[in-house]
Amino acid sequence: MEKNFDIDEKIKVQLAGRGRFEVPLGTTIAALLEQAGGQTAREAIAARLDGKVVDLCTPLQEDVALEVLTFDDSKGADIYRHTASHVLAQAVKRLYGNVRLGIGPAIEDGFYYDFHFDEPLSPEELAKIEAEIEKIIKEDLPLEREELSRAEALRFFRENGETYKVELVEDLPTDAVISCYRQGDFVDLCAGPHLASTGQLKSVKLLNLAGAYWRGDENRPMLQRIYGTAFPRKKMLDEYLLRLEEAKKRDHRKLGRELDLFSFHEEGPGFPFFHPRGMIIRRELERFWREEHQRAGYLEIQTPVILNRQLWEQSGHWDHYQENMYFTKIDEGDYAVKPMNCPGAMLVYKSGMYSYRDLPLRLAEMGLVHRHEKSGTLHGLMRVRSFTQDDAHIFMLPEQIEEEVAGVMQLVDKFYRVFGFTYHVELSTRPEKSMGSDEMWERATAALHAVLRNKGIPFKINEGDGSFYGPKIDFHLRDVLGRTWQCGTIQLDFQMPEKFNLVYIGADGQKHRPVMIHRVIYGSLERFIAQLIEHYGGVFPLWLAPVQAVVIPITERQHRYAREVQACLQRDGIRVSLDDRSEKMGYKIREAQLLKIPYMLVTGEKEESSGSVAVRRRETGDMGPVALDVFREKLKARIATRGEEEESN
Repeated sequence: MEKNFDIDEKIKVQLAGRGRFEVPLGTTIAALLEQAGGQTAREAIAARLDGKVVDLCTPLQEDVALEVLTFDDSKGADIYRHTASHVLAQAVKRLYGNVRLGIGPAIEDGFYYDFHFDEPLSPEELAKIEAEIEKIIKEDLPLEREELSRAEALRFFRENGETYKVELVEDLPTDAVISCYRQGDFVDLCAGPHLASTGQLKSVKLLNLAGAYWRGDENRPMLQRIYGTAFPRKKMLDEYLLRLEEAKKRDHRKLGRELDLFSFHEEGPGFPFFHPRGMIIRRELERFWREEHQRAGYLEIQTPVILNRQLWEQSGHWDHYQENMYFTKIDEGDYAVKPMNCPGAMLVYKSGMYSYRDLPLRLAEMGLVHRHEKSGTLHGLMRVRSFTQDDAHIFMLPEQIEEEVAGVMQLVDKFYRVFGFTYHVELSTRPEKSMGSDEMWERATAALHAVLRNKGIPFKINEGDGSFYGPKIDFHLRDVLGRTWQCGTIQLDFQMPEKFNLVYIGADGQKHRPVMIHRVIYGSLERFIAQLIEHYGGVFPLWLAPVQAVVIPITERQHRYAREVQACLQRDGIRVSLDDRSEKMGYKIREAQLLKIPYMLVTGEKEESSGSVAVRRRETGDMGPVALDVFREKLKARIATRGEEEESN
């Protein structure tokens, strides 16, 4: 039953950035924004009402603080695209007979919807669906929220043959508010919020089809997933599609094959094979990591890949992470392949005796871990089943927390600047599945919050995304295409020292419990390499390039000198190859460019007689003749400084 409002009763609304408004009780947010006017009101998608995100048709029933959400807000963009997914579902239902609906959330930069078709959909049919979407947008259908009882919702979806929706309703908590959104003759189960009408959508594009198991369970039916994206302006859509095309060119799986860096094989799905060129990149990243960690006071350790069940029960992984682990038996005992390095580091700490003067103790490990990922989620080096984490575990006094977290943040910043990444920071809080007391969680979260605040670092709260044993600070890298990747993390942990009974001897001669930090910078070395491939488009900086220079003799008469040039550079540790094939010069140069080799050193009669090389740089072309010794010294300097020292032409 609708509530009758007294139009004479007024309420006060504090509209963010616009001041205070006094309106009749029951005024909708949309009506208030119409009164307020301005660009923000015109671009409004939804609103945050005392912290809760709601539709613009929501009536205001008391004095409130109101914030308008536009497409520029991540939440506003999600609502915009989620509405587009509903329009996609409506278009599909209009065009195809017995299709059943799965789910259709917004995702980063777009949306998808899962469907159960009687006959598989072909990619060619996306254009037909897109045309129907355009019709629905032009119809400007209002999206109306309706709340139903559990019985009403079950009856409605059963009568319409929507078996997947029935399952979703049945799985809702008994006290859940069940809502649907209606647009014309189409109704979908949804918590909302949504745009006010389909006409608010402007530029919608369907991108591709994929298979997806219902609810991500490989034992459930395979549905067809339609991916799409939506923007409020065509120019924004066109720019995004251009970025997608560029991303395809930079796809690390494609470049990994072309540059002969790594491969995957049916004999080990999800387990990467690194080739010699790929191993060079790995080793250079590891060398850089070791140098910087040694400077920062870390000690390197190595722990076993397989450890017994009791250890994983003690750490909490057996209860909280078992579905992601691999198991084996040794001498009739249960063992697990490690999915994380932390328990091994606990045992290393526990094997010694430390006083307060020994702390902080920073133990670092390039540790190989294995995690069971479902086959449908595997994606090149980005999502694998075995990977190397650049872990470190810092054991410290409680009063050292802020200083140590700040030190890690400084080290993270140094690493990312070398690779040309910018980043933003998120504070991830307690997840639903976690261990430890409320008091411990509050104490750990407050400590991380204090560090970020005191250092003046902007951050956003990522509710419920912490590790099961503690809150964390996450670093999200932004690449040259504007995409973000979660890499580094700093996790503050009061739990593990308790579980493993770790102690140090304090100034009072008594045993005390240390606090610990888990942290990574690369995150997964494999995933970081994938990100670098895409960030650089395969054109690695000189210090990382698998081949740093190639010597190309003009004729067979210069082969001996070309080999001398190669040997001279190799003696200084420069990675140089020799292309002495009987091919045309232009062909050799083009191939070197395709392999993204930074320098091509052409040797002819003039170069041999003068002890020089004719240098071609991949980015700038012909640089002319340079004395071999001069070139060698310049190259050594650039490699040694990892590109920080610019070369003058």
